Amino acid sequence: MDSTVEQARFNMIQQQIRPWEVTDDRVLEAMDAVPRERFVPDAYQGLAYADIEVPLGEGQVMLPPKLAGRLLQALAIGPEDRVLEIGTGTGYLTACLARLGARVVTVEIHPALAQQAQANLAALAIANVEVRAGDGLAGPVAGGPFAAIVVTGSLPSAEALPALQGQLAAGGRLFAVVGAGVVMQALLITRAAGGQYRREALFETSVPPLENVPQPSRFVF
Repeated sequence: MDSTVEQARFNMIQQQIRPWEVTDDRVLEAMDAVPRERFVPDAYQGLAYADIEVPLGEGQVMLPPKLAGRLLQALAIGPEDRVLEIGTGTGYLTACLARLGARVVTVEIHPALAQQAQANLAALAIANVEVRAGDGLAGPVAGGPFAAIVVTGSLPSAEALPALQGQLAAGGRLFAVVGAGVVMQALLITRAAGGQYRREALFETSVPPLENVPQPSRFVF
C-alpha cells in the first residue's frame, strides 16, 4: 500500500472520525479496511480522505468521513443483518456496510453511478452487495424487511419516513437526515415491539437533498 494513502487513512480515523464520538471498533475497522480512494473520481484523488463532500458526478457527492462514521455507528449493524441503502453513489458507504452486515441491497437513481459502484465493489471482491438502478423511494424495495436502512441524501420533511419505516424488521433501525437549509436533523428511528417506532435526534448537520424526493405537502387556504 502507498504509505501516503495509508497515512491519510490513519489521519482520517484519528483526526476526523474519532473526535466526532465514533468509538465503535467494528465501524473504525471497517472504515480503515475500505480504500476510500478507490471510490473517488480521479480529479479528486488528493481529497479522498479530506473532511469534505467529494463530488462524484451526476450532481452527487460522497459524504464526509466523520458523517459516514457517525451513521454507521448509530445503525449498529450486526454480522447477520440485511441492510438497505438508498443512494449508492460510487459505493464507498456501501462497502463499509457490506463489511459490517450480511447482505446489502443498495439503490441508485443514476444508472451510470450504479454501474460505477458495481465495478468498484467487484474490483474489491465485495460479493455480498446487490446494486440496483432505480428510485429507492418509489415503493417498497424487494428483499426486505431490513435490519438497517440508510438514506444518504436529506429529506425535506418527515413525510417519506413512514414508507421507509414500514420496511424495517422488528428491532430494525433507520438513519435519515431531515430538513432544509443549513441546519438539518440526523434521526435514528427504531422499530420497537408491537410495531411502534422510537425516534431519536442524533445531531445537526447539512446534507444535499436526495434526488426525486417528494416535496412536503402544502396547505391551500
